[in-house]
Amino acid sequence: MTPDVTVRERSRHEQLGISDDQALEMYRMMVLARKYDERGLLLQRAGKVGFHVSGIGQEMTQVAAAFALDRERDYFLPYYRDYGFVLSVGVTVKDLMLSIFAKAEDISSGGRQMPGHFGSKRHRIVTGSSPVTTQVPHAVGIALAAKMRKQDIVSYVTFGEGSSNQGDFHEGCNFAGVHRLPVIIMCQNNQYAISVPLAKQTAGQISDRAAGYGFPGVRVDGTDPLEVYRVVKEARERAIRGEGPTLIESVMYRLQPHSTSDNDLAYRTKEEVEQHRANDGLPRFKQYLIDCGIWSEAQEEALVKELLAIINEATAYAEEAPYPHPDETYTHVYAESEGGASNGRY
Repeated sequence: MTPDVTVRERSRHEQLGISDDQALEMYRMMVLARKYDERGLLLQRAGKVGFHVSGIGQEMTQVAAAFALDRERDYFLPYYRDYGFVLSVGVTVKDLMLSIFAKAEDISSGGRQMPGHFGSKRHRIVTGSSPVTTQVPHAVGIALAAKMRKQDIVSYVTFGEGSSNQGDFHEGCNFAGVHRLPVIIMCQNNQYAISVPLAKQTAGQISDRAAGYGFPGVRVDGTDPLEVYRVVKEARERAIRGEGPTLIESVMYRLQPHSTSDNDLAYRTKEEVEQHRANDGLPRFKQYLIDCGIWSEAQEEALVKELLAIINEATAYAEEAPYPHPDETYTHVYAESEGGASNGRY
């Protein structure tokens, strides 16, 4: 690498207002999400948990977006692959493990919901549901409330490219555009809606759809965290100024099957996956940090050791934690009498 290229590369995160420490913390969150995800896959294959849905290959977008938002005040509506995002806004590995093991201490649902269906009042993560895209109108509603209350906050919602073909997406975009609401609408385009490739889902770019609703659409390389950070930060600044929504299409690739119930080689080749694995943004960001002189292989080894210890501890804790009591099956499902027992009515 020539000296002038080194100087230019070294200044990328600094030009965005990201300190060296913040850049390293972003990387730490990406590696933590990747290692947690890998452990989830192993636990499912070992028969210890029933299901896992992977976000491997998407961590760069997820973490960068979280760091570009106000993690103390904004509202978040992530979708089921967003481990990097929720970890970056305060959810712990132990929280995620309690969810995947379906234990009573699970903060999202008390062990009642599928893994990846995040929810946390403390972290302003709005509970998601299994039908995809339903979170988009909810995010728009939260943005409407923020505007009515004159709060300088945004709502941020994510989904896969398959969701951009659902009515909820279009209805949410239309309402947000008409009322110029402070919402950031992030499509994590990972090329496949379960087994359906992008070319069979839509004939155009998803970001172009924003034009029909009267607000900007931006397409970004989702494997480049610094570029994602820039785009999300600018979208938030627009929203706070009262200029309305932004649709972001972050282009990436789903390196794992849709879920542990999926045989992805039934609809794509191993060669295709390996070709995209060579463009994995995680090792590229690591190399960027090394080139900047703020990271090393020794630090990498220490980091991985530290994170695996955290994951091992969380795994052991969640495996031994109690399941929800059967008496709680109908809690929050049926109305309760003053005595606390269900009265059997909705």
